[in-house]
Amino acid sequence: MLLPVIFGGVLGAGWLVLDQTRGQTYRHLRKLDMEGLRLKKLHGPFLYLLDKFEVGRRLPVLIFRMQHAIQKMYGLQHSGEKTMLYCAEMLTYSWLMLLVGCLLSLVGDMGLGGMVGGLALGVALPFALYQDLNTKVQRRDQDILMELPELLNRIVLLVGAGETVQRAIVHCVASQGERNHPLYNELRKMVGDWNNGYSFQQSFEQFSRRCGVQEVTIFTTTVLLNFRRGGGDFVLALRDLSQVLWEKRKAVSRAKGEQASSKLVFPMVLIFFSIVVMIGAPAFMMMNM
Repeated sequence: MLLPVIFGGVLGAGWLVLDQTRGQTYRHLRKLDMEGLRLKKLHGPFLYLLDKFEVGRRLPVLIFRMQHAIQKMYGLQHSGEKTMLYCAEMLTYSWLMLLVGCLLSLVGDMGLGGMVGGLALGVALPFALYQDLNTKVQRRDQDILMELPELLNRIVLLVGAGETVQRAIVHCVASQGERNHPLYNELRKMVGDWNNGYSFQQSFEQFSRRCGVQEVTIFTTTVLLNFRRGGGDFVLALRDLSQVLWEKRKAVSRAKGEQASSKLVFPMVLIFFSIVVMIGAPAFMMMNM
């Protein structure tokens, strides 16, 4: 029983020492807005360790992928700092699981099993958080791809009726009100850039970068290449792109349907065996009687 005491004491004391000596340096990062981070007050020591061991240099591929995902979810601004915050959140959960494992070994009758369980959870939780981030990014990209053809159809109708591209986009954004959708959230930022004096081209390029979706890049390129022409050529280019995007939307919908069907296989098999047992058990009991 001495090992959990020593291990837990080292973890707790180490965190306290680092928080008092190094944690103040990273306190300003708590002000960064990142939805889903619940343990910011505990991040200081882990941010120091991430800097000390130069994780960005030692694991460049992993950090790059994580930063790319965070840029999509939380924006381009301060993406490096937000990536470090997310890594610190992972380490904080691991540290807490190790402490809980030590506590269970002391309080319960689990022996070293509590520490082993805490270690297993401490290793598994960072992977779960990373997978959750990737799942959210994938869902966001799919939402954008599903909504983009609808937006393009509205723009085609408005431009065909004589509106300019800018006014058509502003009208489409205004018609959605405060709808919380990733595509319209980015479009609102683009309209805000126009109001702040950015050019049409700069705003569209920033919009494409923030979305980080190939189809949005194609849409942006098509608009920037053709909007000066106006008239029938521009509308025709948008209609051709709209047909391509509708086909991709169908493919995404089909893939979602297949995923939903595959998730239902196990519950259906379980229900089938339950029904077999419920019907078969009385029959076998009657045969034995």
